[in-house]
Amino acid sequence: MNKERVKILLAEDDLNLGVLLVDYLETEGFDVKLCKDGELALKAFQSNHFSLCLLDVMLPKMDGFTLAKEIRMKDKNIPFIFITAKSLKEDKLKGYDLGADDYITKPFDEEELLWKIKAIARRIPSEKKEIREEIISIGRFAFDFNNQSLMIENKIKRITEKESEVLKYLNDNRNKVVKREDLLKDLWGENDYFLGRSLDVFITKIRKYLKEDPDLKIENVFGVGFILNTDSTSGK
Repeated sequence: MNKERVKILLAEDDLNLGVLLVDYLETEGFDVKLCKDGELALKAFQSNHFSLCLLDVMLPKMDGFTLAKEIRMKDKNIPFIFITAKSLKEDKLKGYDLGADDYITKPFDEEELLWKIKAIARRIPSEKKEIREEIISIGRFAFDFNNQSLMIENKIKRITEKESEVLKYLNDNRNKVVKREDLLKDLWGENDYFLGRSLDVFITKIRKYLKEDPDLKIENVFGVGFILNTDSTSGK
């Protein structure tokens, strides 16, 4: 882990589980703040800086889905994982629709949770590290990865963090087949049906953004994955 400890907000009303998770994660080098209801968790988030949120769905005073919406209003880029006993397909899809990086159902394996947290933590830039400006040429587009924007002919389109990550991944492998399972594991840490559904949504949106350049095309490779085809040979 980095010398700077990743600070995690844990919203969990089962205090036995919460204390166990705090002890386990702090032993692994994380700094964890435990809150027993949604309102306390929101107050903690508003008054502290966190790198990642672990949110139970069925919280007193404010449920986890509502809490996630409030948190995203304060910080649109904060990664979060739902930890919940609600295992219905509709609940999972709702969680991912809110922008969750993962959705873990109870009971769960602590090591699996740790693995997922570490996968996310690797993507969190150090606050002390200067973020290098990175403008990527994709066909006729200028893609600003850090500022999540696509520009063509002086028109700028803002895109989401996850859309930026997917587009950069495809562009880093331009004109090559990208396997779905590799993309999912590298960006989400897991190859999962519900994550796959979310990926398809991101791909559809990115295709719409790129339509203004007819030389760019994201093709489906049946049963394998995707390929970003471009005639451009400019740098990544």
